[in-house]
Amino acid sequence: MLAFSMLVAGSFALGALAANEITPTALNAVRFWIATGVVGVALLLTTGVPRAAGQAPWRYFLLAVFLCSYFVLMFEGLKTAPPVSAAAVFTLTPIMAAGFGWLLLGQRLTPRIGFALFIGAAGAVWVIFRADVAAILRFEVGRGEAIYFMGCAAHALYTPLVRKLNRGESAAVFSFGVMLAGSILLTVWGWRDLAATDWASLPAIVWLTILYTAVFASASTFVLLQFAAMRLPSSKVMAYTYLVPSWVIVWALALGGAPPPALVLAGLGLTIWALVLLLREE
Repeated sequence: MLAFSMLVAGSFALGALAANEITPTALNAVRFWIATGVVGVALLLTTGVPRAAGQAPWRYFLLAVFLCSYFVLMFEGLKTAPPVSAAAVFTLTPIMAAGFGWLLLGQRLTPRIGFALFIGAAGAVWVIFRADVAAILRFEVGRGEAIYFMGCAAHALYTPLVRKLNRGESAAVFSFGVMLAGSILLTVWGWRDLAATDWASLPAIVWLTILYTAVFASASTFVLLQFAAMRLPSSKVMAYTYLVPSWVIVWALALGGAPPPALVLAGLGLTIWALVLLLREE
C-alpha cells in the first residue's frame, strides 16, 4: 500500500503538468483503452473472462459513469488546483465513501475510525485552503479544488456501488468490465476532443502522463490494491490514502517544484496522524 499511495501521487504531479496541454476527456479515453488492454491481456494469460461475467452489462456502464467522471474532473481540476491541494481533496474520499456506504449498504464506523476520518478531513481542509484561516471562514474554495471535489464524490459513490452490483465476479474480471465500459463511454463522449487533438504535436509530458496513468496509476495500482485487500483489514487499506498528499510533495520536489509553505505541512501532519489511527488495531 505504500507503493500504491506513491504511484497514485504521481498521477497528481504529472497530471498538473499535462492538464493544460490536452482535454481531460481525450487524455482519459486513451489512458482507459491502454489500461483495459493491460488488464485484459493479464486476464487472458491467467484466469480468463467467464461468460457469466457478461450478464447485466448495464452494471459496468453505470459504474463506469462514476469512475470516468472522477478521472475527467480530476484532470479538469488540475488545470488550476496545485497538486498538493488536489491530493488533499482526494483524502476526503474515505469519509464520503463511509457516508455512501452507510446509505447504500448500512455499514457503520467504529468510533476510532470515525475520529480518524474526521482528523484526516480536518488536515485536508487545512491544506485545501492553504493554511488561511480567513479563507476557511469565508469558505473560499479554489475552482480547481471544487471541480475535483465533485469527482471525488463520484469516486466515493463508486466504491459501495461496486459491492452492491457485484454478482460474484472476481475483482480482476469485474474491474476489466468497468474499464472496458469506461473506455467505450469516454470514446463516445469525447469523440470531438479525440478528433480535434493534434496527437503528433503533443508535448512529451502528455504522452508520459498518459502512459504513467494507464500502466502505473491504473493497472499496477489495481494489482497492488487487490493484493493488499486480500491481506489487510479494509480500514488499513483505506488508511494509506492519507499518505498521498505527502507523496505528492516528494514527486513535486523530484520534478523540480518548490516545497509548500510550512503552515500547510501542519495539515499534512494531521493526515498522517489519521493514518496512524487507522493502522492501529481495535
